[in-house]
Amino acid sequence: MKKPCVILIGLAAIAAISSNQTCRADIQYHLIKEIPVPGETKWDYLSIDPESSRLYVAHGSEVTVIDTTQNAVVNDAITNTPGVHGFAIAADLQRGFASAGHANSVSVVDLSTLQTIGTVNTGENPDCVLFEPKTKEVYAFNGHSQSVTVFDATTGKVTATTPLPGKPEFAAADPKAGRVYDNIEDQNEVVVLNTTSHQIAALWPIAPGDSASGMALDAKHHHLFIGCHNNLMLMLSTKSGKVLASVPIGSGVDANAFDPKTDLAFASCGDGTVTIAKEDGDTLTTVQTLKTEPGARTMALDPVTHNIYLATAEIDAAAAMPSAEKHERLKFVPGTFKILVYGSGETP
Repeated sequence: MKKPCVILIGLAAIAAISSNQTCRADIQYHLIKEIPVPGETKWDYLSIDPESSRLYVAHGSEVTVIDTTQNAVVNDAITNTPGVHGFAIAADLQRGFASAGHANSVSVVDLSTLQTIGTVNTGENPDCVLFEPKTKEVYAFNGHSQSVTVFDATTGKVTATTPLPGKPEFAAADPKAGRVYDNIEDQNEVVVLNTTSHQIAALWPIAPGDSASGMALDAKHHHLFIGCHNNLMLMLSTKSGKVLASVPIGSGVDANAFDPKTDLAFASCGDGTVTIAKEDGDTLTTVQTLKTEPGARTMALDPVTHNIYLATAEIDAAAAMPSAEKHERLKFVPGTFKILVYGSGETP
């Protein structure tokens, strides 16, 4: 009599898992809050530290800090970061690293005090900056000199400067594989860096993608999600380097994110949309096109709350429309910069 009972329990468990997966695929994101942020209407990368419930916003010449439990700006900001692009977080070291593009350096920040405690010289115009947790090294991708500067996160000592085949954009660390991936935007390829030798291990073409910007990693399933300016989000295998699937997205993509708990991939676009797609094996299916606001192109995802954060400001309607050929961007009304918080309203 016990065997049928075991079978019934097993079937019930399978049904529960199936139902949970269906619910996750049906998650619909919506606006939760707008957070006004004082200062310039110029920004770049957003970075989340879920352990301290902080969002770091590269904003003007400083890094604005937001408490994600209160969805409010922290009084202190990180300064001494001229032309800041991005902010990398080493939570276990209580260090942060801000790429100061105008100074050709990375500012080293004490996360407990938010004070700059040192600088590391890099190549020209460091843009994306990344902390690799296995080697405890920082990778600063230099846009103008087309190189990557690698340095020790604890000492600041430069361990390598590696030339790249073109202009670097977003990057992702894959500690178990001993790799760092980066989009080479003007060459339509992904560069694979070996974290031991700091040399190029492979170059992967991204056709049918073009002019890649955003990147996010699903390390468990060995997938990269790449946002391209020809209105595609790609899913690429980190085992073979091949493009496995793609979904259409909006225009002006800048960032990507992946949520390992829901298997959802996100692409945020300057046209005021975020495409949300479900990963299922080697397939990718759009489950929502979230309407945001024009200019909301950069994004960060909180893996604990599953909320996404986007930055934008009020568009200056009196200004001339930007030229795509000249790579111009929208003009914004001073004093209107803000962070938009979107969530599903439920915890999977």
